[in-house]
Formats: sequence, C-alpha cells, structure tokens
Amino acid sequence: MSNSQAARDIDTSRPHSARMYDYYLGGKDHFDIDKQAAETVAAAYPGIFVCARENRAFMHRATRVLAREHGIRQWLDIGTGIPTEPNLHQVAQSVVPEARVVYADNDPLVLKYAERLMRSTPQGRTTYIEADANDPESLLNAPELAEVLDLGRPVALSLNALMHFVTDAQDPYGIVGRLLDALPSGSALALSHCTPDFDPPTWEKVTAIYTGAGTPVQFRSQKDVARFFDGLDLLEPGITVGHRWRPDAQDDNAATEHAPTDAEVSLWTGVGVKP
Repeated sequence: MSNSQAARDIDTSRPHSARMYDYYLGGKDHFDIDKQAAETVAAAYPGIFVCARENRAFMHRATRVLAREHGIRQWLDIGTGIPTEPNLHQVAQSVVPEARVVYADNDPLVLKYAERLMRSTPQGRTTYIEADANDPESLLNAPELAEVLDLGRPVALSLNALMHFVTDAQDPYGIVGRLLDALPSGSALALSHCTPDFDPPTWEKVTAIYTGAGTPVQFRSQKDVARFFDGLDLLEPGITVGHRWRPDAQDDNAATEHAPTDAEVSLWTGVGVKP
C-alpha cells in the first residue's frame, strides 16, 4: 500500500487510539475528533499526559539497557504507532550504530508516516511492515522481517502500551508466547501496560471512553501483567511503575521538579530475558 492509499484509508469519522496518544504527547498528527476524545479521557484521568511521557521514557531506557548491558542488536517493535522522535531505532543506534529494527503495525495511519521510521544509520537497518499482533504467524513470516532480522540471534521484542488493546478473548498471553517462541535464547521482552491498580474508578471511566469510541481495551493488574513474563528472567527491579524502572539522567522528565505519583503514571513496565 502506498502512502497516498494509506491516507485515503484513514478513518477520520471516529477517534483513533494512536492519534489520541499523539495528542497526549503534544504531537500534531491528530484531528479534532481525536483531540475531543483525548480531552474527555484527560478530564477523567489528568495523569494521562504523564502516563504517555513516562511510557516513552521507559522505552528509551529499556532500549539503552538492552543495547549496553545485554548485547542486543536487533529489535522487533510491534504496535509502533505514529512516530515520535527519537524513535526506537534512533535510541538503539545512538548506542550501537549497527542496530537493526523492524517496526510493525496494522494501521494505515502509521504507514503514512513510515518514512520517519526508516532513517537508519549507514551501519544499521530499519524497516516497517504492515502486520497485526493478533496474527503472529503472518508477522513472523513477513519477508521484510527476514530481510532485516536474523532470528537465529537475540532479538528484543518491544511491546509498548500495546497489550491493553488486546482483550482476553483475543488470547494476549498466547500471542506474546508465540512471538517469544520464535526468538532464541538471549532475546528479551520489553513491555509496558496501563493498569487500574492505583485508581480503579478512574480507569473504569477510561475503559468506557475507549470502548465507547470503538476501541476495546483491557487494563490489567500487576499480577496479570507479570504473566507476560512467565519463563523469562526479569531484570531488576522487576515489574514496576514506569518511572521507577531504572531512572537515569537521560529521562525525559529527569530535570522536572515534580516527581509523578504512581497513580498519575498507572503503567506497569518490565524487561525479561529469555534463558
């Protein structure tokens, strides 16, 4: 599908989760209907802007840790969303210029901006594939993936703020398990997931807003998020709130005076390595 075709396929009649997320991050790739829905969420949960920023900051830190400390040189990022710089490959290639990254999303909106995702260093490689996390077989068998990633060598599977859009009826644990089964020892899972644990009434409202807009969601407890890491060796500090996962001086919010609360962030994060 060409970018022009993707643009024609974009539905602007209802709010879209990726465009709403772009609004939370202060981006410009959204429409009025997305802004209205995002502001409805923000009215119920003012911390959504903090949650979105901390999700990005966790992705940056997890990528750097895996590159620096665990020798990861390949990433598979599923549920990429609208590109926001620095993108994952820019973070990885700032540490290891030879890093290879495959981005995957099933949304024509993301395809419209995919050229932003493919500005690799000369030493590395990046590509974008249109694929659905709910169909891991077609994703893993995509020829574009095989051209960039060597599945005989460790790969970091990056699932940032994706799995709460996969309800239990869609077998989320089976999907993640199948993806990890395809990766060798030394591979890793980096995952972030919104949670109602710190403020259940607020997250009931958020669930209703997304579901009412046509996007089913299932926000999960720490125990349920931990299940995604079954069989993996969790890196310290384990499953923790986003801003508490190995904060460092490069954090987007490190220089701010206001330390976010757990309830504002409401995001469980973790990184596990496949033995």
